[in-house]
Amino acid sequence: MVELAGIIILGIIAQWVAWRFKLPAILPLILIGLLVGPISTLFTEDGTKLIRPIWNEKEGLFLGESLYHFVSLAIGVILFEGGLTLKRSEVTRVGPVITKLITVGSAVTFFLAGTAAHFIFELSWQISFLFSALIIVTGPTVITPILRNIPLKKDLSAILKWEGILIDPIGALVAVLVFEFISIGEGQGYTQTGLLEFVKVLLLGFTFGFTFAHALTLAIKRNYVPHYLLNVVSLSVVLSVFVISELFAHESGLLAVVVMGMVMGNTQLPNIKELLYFKESISILLISMLFILLSASMNLPELELLYNYKTLILFAIVVFVVRPLGVFLSTAGSKLNFREKLFISWVGPRGIVAAGIASLFGSKLILRGEPGADYITPLVFMIVLGTVLLNASTARFMAKLLGVFLEKSEGIVIIGASKVSRLIADYLHKNNRHVVLVDNNQTNIEKAQKLGIEAITANIYSDNLTDNIELNDVGYLMALTGNSDINKYAVEKFGSQFGENGSFRLIDSDEMNDPENNPKEGLFSHTDDFIKLTETARMFPIIHEIEIKDKEHYEGLIEITKADDHVVPIFLKTPDGDLKIIPSFSTDFEDISGGYRLVYLGKILEVDETEDEVETKHQDEE
Repeated sequence: MVELAGIIILGIIAQWVAWRFKLPAILPLILIGLLVGPISTLFTEDGTKLIRPIWNEKEGLFLGESLYHFVSLAIGVILFEGGLTLKRSEVTRVGPVITKLITVGSAVTFFLAGTAAHFIFELSWQISFLFSALIIVTGPTVITPILRNIPLKKDLSAILKWEGILIDPIGALVAVLVFEFISIGEGQGYTQTGLLEFVKVLLLGFTFGFTFAHALTLAIKRNYVPHYLLNVVSLSVVLSVFVISELFAHESGLLAVVVMGMVMGNTQLPNIKELLYFKESISILLISMLFILLSASMNLPELELLYNYKTLILFAIVVFVVRPLGVFLSTAGSKLNFREKLFISWVGPRGIVAAGIASLFGSKLILRGEPGADYITPLVFMIVLGTVLLNASTARFMAKLLGVFLEKSEGIVIIGASKVSRLIADYLHKNNRHVVLVDNNQTNIEKAQKLGIEAITANIYSDNLTDNIELNDVGYLMALTGNSDINKYAVEKFGSQFGENGSFRLIDSDEMNDPENNPKEGLFSHTDDFIKLTETARMFPIIHEIEIKDKEHYEGLIEITKADDHVVPIFLKTPDGDLKIIPSFSTDFEDISGGYRLVYLGKILEVDETEDEVETKHQDEE
C-alpha cells in the first residue's frame, strides 16, 4: 500500500516540479524512478529497492507479467490520446517542411540510427531497428516546456511544435510495426508464414481501430451515451478495443488504439475537446505512475551496460549526425536559412512515448529470450535523458548564438474576438504584424479564421494560454471584451508574460465618466468603452489612416475623435510602418513629426485640410 501510494504521490510531485521549473515532466519522473529503484539498492540496509515493481515471483507490486499488462494498457491509453491530436488538415496546413520532417526525417533517423546501433553495440538488425524506431519520436511533452521560455521566430516555434505533435503517433506506429515484425518472425525465421502473420496483425489492428472508432463516434453523435458517462465510456471502449484486438491477433492492440485515436480525431465529433481534456488528465496520471515504475524496475546491471565509451559514440551520432542530416534533407529548398536549420537540428529531445514503449517492448523481448533485448530500454532511456538534459540546458543559449532569438517581441494578442477585435486584427495582419485573437466563443473564432486571422479558442481562466508556444513572440496585450472584469483579469494575469512592451484594456463606463482616475493601461481615449467601439464598428466598419503634420496636429485630431461618437483612434503609424498602440493618455507620445499617420476606426474625420485616406473595410459575414 505504501509503495503504491508513494508512486502516485511522487509522480504528482514530479509533475509539479516540472511545471514550477518549466522542465519536461519526463526528466524528474525518470530521475525519481531511478533514485527509488536501482540507485536505492546502493544505500538500503538489505540492498533492496525502495519501490519494487517486480522483486521476484512472490514479491513486488506486480507479480509475474502483470506489470507488462499494466504498461501495455497504459501505453494504449496514452497512444490513443496522441492519435486524437493528429489532424489530417494540420499536416497539410503546416507546410512541406513539417511534412518532410515527419517523413524524410523519420526515415533518416530510422535507417542511420539503426545502422549505428548495429555496428557500435553489435546488436542484431531487428533490435537495432527497433531502437531506431523508438527514438524517432520527439513529442510535445518535451518540446513545449523547452520552447515556452524561448521567444523564437514564429515559423521556427511552429515547426518544432507541430513536428512534436505529429511525429508522436507516427513514430509510435513505426515502433509498433517493427516490434510486431520481430514478434511474428520469432521462431518462424521470417518465412512466408511469418509474413502472413505480420499482415494479419496489420489488417486486424487497422480494422478494429477503424471500426470501433466509427462505432463510438456514431454512438456519441446519436446521444446513445449520456453526457456524464461520455469520458468513462470512451475510456472503457479504448481498453476493450485493445484487449479484443490482442485476443484475435497478439501484439495488434497498440496498433488498433493508435488507429482508433487517429480516426476519431479526424471526424466531426461533438465534445472532442472535453474528451481530450479527460484523456489528457488520465494520461498525466498514467505517465506519472508509468515512468516511476519503469525506471524503478530497471536494475544496476542494465545501467552498467551503458557505462562505456560506445554509449557516448552512439549518443553523439544520434545528436550531431542523424538529427542534423534529417533536418537539412527535410528543409532543403525551404525559406529557412542555415542558422534556422541548425537550431532545429539542435532541438530534438526524445519523449515520453519513446521511453514508455521501449520499456514495454524491451521487457517483452527479454522474457522471450531475444538476443540483445536487454539493451533496448537502457539505450532509449539514455537517448531520452541525454537529449532532454542537453536541449533544456542549452536551447536558449543556442537560440541567441545562432541569432534566432527574438530580442524584442512585437506580436500582439487580443483578448476577445468580437467584430471590433476582428476589424483591428485584420488591419494589423494586413500590416504584417503577428496578431492572435483569443476567445472562448467558437463562432467568433471561426469568423476570425475565415478572414485569415490567427485565432485560438481558450478560456483565460485556465492555463492553456500560457502553454501556447506560438505566442512566444507576443509583446503586447490588448483586452477588448465587453466584460470589464475579464479585461482587468487578463491584464493582471497575462501582462507580465504577453505584455512586456505594454498591456492595455478597454476602460469601463465608470472610468469613462471619471477621466482623472482613468487607468494608465486604458485603451484609445477617455471616451472609448466597449459600447462605443461596438456601435462605431457596426455603423462604420472601416479603418482609416490620416497623415499627421506635427504633435499639435495629432493632439487636435485626438480632441476631434473624443468629441465624435463614431470615431475611435487606434494606432499611431510611424514613417517606417511601425504601429504604436494609442493608450487612454493619448497625448503621451513625443517627437511626432511629418510622415506619421493616425489610424482610426469609424467615419472619415471632418478636417479642413484634404488628407490622403487609406481605408480597410471589414468583410465579416454577420
